[in-house]
Amino acid sequence: MKNKHVAVLLGGFSSERPVSLSSGKACADALEQEGYQVTRVDVGRGVGSVLAELKPDVAFNALHGPFGEDGTIQGILEYLGIPYTHSGVLASALAMNKEQAKKIVKSVGVPVAESKVANRFSIQNKHPMKPPYVVKPVSEGSSFGVVIVSEGQSHPPQVIGSSEWKYGDTVMVERYIHGRELTCAVMGDVALGVCEIIPTGHSFYDYDSKYVAGGSKHECPAKVSPNIYQKIQTLALKAHQAVGCRGVSRSDFRYDDRHSENGEVVWLEVNTQPGMTPTSLVPEIAAHAGHSFGELLSWMVEDASCLR
Repeated sequence: MKNKHVAVLLGGFSSERPVSLSSGKACADALEQEGYQVTRVDVGRGVGSVLAELKPDVAFNALHGPFGEDGTIQGILEYLGIPYTHSGVLASALAMNKEQAKKIVKSVGVPVAESKVANRFSIQNKHPMKPPYVVKPVSEGSSFGVVIVSEGQSHPPQVIGSSEWKYGDTVMVERYIHGRELTCAVMGDVALGVCEIIPTGHSFYDYDSKYVAGGSKHECPAKVSPNIYQKIQTLALKAHQAVGCRGVSRSDFRYDDRHSENGEVVWLEVNTQPGMTPTSLVPEIAAHAGHSFGELLSWMVEDASCLR
């Protein structure tokens, strides 16, 4: 029903605020074009009172990072009884904690990289595992705080123990997987398609690769063999369902095909609030599957609910 009043939640106060503003604007504009009544809500600490007064039919969650995708805003919306898009409280909290999400998807047979959780100060003087490995905050998005430790590096990166580090004291140390960066979008109970991300002038798919125009090249659909393509779709759907995601999610993978075409496929994480900016992957993958941006967003609005 296109006469629904949709509150698009954007901005917020995480380090991913600029991304959320961009996502939220794109979504609000497109939903208006689809015929919905849209109110843009720049989320602050008093968002509960704002929404209680606004009384929208649906909240479209375009927030990124802590508060927006860790189960917090989802809990507020549950309390207010406002149907909302994307995953619910539990799935959002689990997916935001990379280590917990890995444990769950591993239990259903999805291959993950060897990893350990540590206090950042405990690993600043001695390698926690043999390089190469990756250090990442356990609960951040958009590649914030990701550090790659190369083979042959004599000591851990000093930034991890410095006062400049602002991503919490708990980090995940994960075996570095060589190979190609692949991602798969899931819409409801359907794995839409697989896209390869080729960073342009960056060593990996970092913040600029994700959100700066020209920061990465997207090969959509990914040029991999049909069996690998299908395998990644199957694993993405398995991860989506195991974590308990709803609506739209996106799973990221590494595919090491240096030694054979079958190679090694490893799941990295599931994103319950994938970006909806002009350079984002999910709208591009959906378009290749035959869903326009407006159709994708309309489906998400109609799919919104509580008790997710």
